[in-house]
Amino acid sequence: MSFFPSALDELVEKFASLPGVGLKSAQRLAFYILDLPKEEARSFANAIINARENVRTCRVCQNLTDQEECSICRSQTREEGVICVVASPKDVAAMERAHEYNGRYHVLHGVISPLNHIGPDDIRIKELVDRVAAGGIEEVIMAMNPDTEGETTAKYISRLLKPFGVKVTRLAYGIPVGASLEFADDATLMRALEGRQEI
Repeated sequence: MSFFPSALDELVEKFASLPGVGLKSAQRLAFYILDLPKEEARSFANAIINARENVRTCRVCQNLTDQEECSICRSQTREEGVICVVASPKDVAAMERAHEYNGRYHVLHGVISPLNHIGPDDIRIKELVDRVAAGGIEEVIMAMNPDTEGETTAKYISRLLKPFGVKVTRLAYGIPVGASLEFADDATLMRALEGRQEI
């Protein structure tokens, strides 16, 4: 039996359905919303509706945008011959925070994961192949997570792109800055050795 009105229970339930939000956090968020002035609560709700109705995928790179093409694809200053392939729009944000990459992106919206019943046709691989097939691409950088699904996806895509003669690379993996070698696992050390560079 619930101690709360059904409208509050429903709000808690909606927050609890979000990834990473447990029941206690959902209750905290729901009470926070209830404490907001009505106009702020309405503005919050409108922001959700507005984002849901207006945010879509870029027709070129599949990143999120509110226009036909995202700002990166429209930019005249970005390097057009290099595409960085990432699993999600959050990865684009992470790459952009580094301020080191000046090429284009392609967002897959997932990775190949047989255990989760996600195959190549369930993510945006075809759109990437079409972009490369159209010409003008010199390098495709695989920037997926260094886990089984990320590696599987990167290898699958690299095999598909081989006939086009483009250079396919992946991000170097290894010892994080500030880390100690004694705590690194065997796979990390192996990747660090493979990705070593001349200084």
